[in-house]
Amino acid sequence: MAGNSQRRGAKRNPGSKKGQTAGSGGQKRRGLQGKGPTPAAKERTSHPAARRAKSAAKRADSGRSGAARRSAPRGAGSRGPARGRAGSRDTDGPETIAGRNPVVEALRARVPATALYVAERIDSDDRVREALKLAGNSGVPLMEAPRMELDRLTSGAVHQGLALQVPHYSYAHPEDLLAAAEKAGQSALLVALDGVTDPRNLGAVVRSAAAFGAHGVLVPERRAAGMTSSAWKTSAGAAARVPVARATNLTRALQAYRSAGVFVVGLDAGGSIEIGAVEVARDPIVLVIGSEGRGLSRLVRESCDLVASIPIGAATESLNAGVAAGIALYEIARKRR
Repeated sequence: MAGNSQRRGAKRNPGSKKGQTAGSGGQKRRGLQGKGPTPAAKERTSHPAARRAKSAAKRADSGRSGAARRSAPRGAGSRGPARGRAGSRDTDGPETIAGRNPVVEALRARVPATALYVAERIDSDDRVREALKLAGNSGVPLMEAPRMELDRLTSGAVHQGLALQVPHYSYAHPEDLLAAAEKAGQSALLVALDGVTDPRNLGAVVRSAAAFGAHGVLVPERRAAGMTSSAWKTSAGAAARVPVARATNLTRALQAYRSAGVFVVGLDAGGSIEIGAVEVARDPIVLVIGSEGRGLSRLVRESCDLVASIPIGAATESLNAGVAAGIALYEIARKRR
């Protein structure tokens, strides 16, 4: 009879859409539950930000592993331009020397490079051929790269199709500069920079120091230029031959030099004597050069035994640190000869 649950076909299957069903809201309970906060864009696999983050991580991992494989057999990090007891270093990561002349000079000076990048279809000349030969003789890996990649590696610098990747500069200790002069059996000639913030000026000072026989360059640790790729390029490889030291406090470092018998000569437009008339040029000397704008700071000026000047025309207010260092070092080297 109708409604008899025992009769075959009289019982409706669960979930059947035929007719009304009591408690239909309970069937969608899980669909009504919340799914939590919306994940960040880079955590959503289909989002462009996630794809960019994944690609960046892959490039970073491959770069680190590749640099380790290339440098491990040769022990490139075992020797640096200047190893000091202070062990002071910049932030981790390689630097890039850009340009044909700077790359060749750095390879000649046996800078501990990790890779030489050469542009595809580069116009070869004597400098390119020499760079390739020096890199091959030193075991530096050669990497061919498109010019867009070289632009990225050198941060848009003028690379002329060549870029040399080197580890971050290892600074010497201020006392090591005196030790270098003593080892050479010469009267110490050092250069200290006060408030010079342009790395190109630092590179120019290092190059002048190498040209005129200085035993090292001293820079403050804070509010001063360091040995970046720009300084490397401007020095044209001289930074591999002349040690650069960092001082936590420049004033105390100069006072320590004075205690060691080194004559401290400041270079400033308001100096009481011309640099060519300094009589202590043959003695151990540290030449202190200030910034182009404000010159020597008050504390550094008070730490000097003597403040000298470079005679210039009235129309020119001042010289930058690189030019001033070259002129002053020439005068001192001329007296020493």
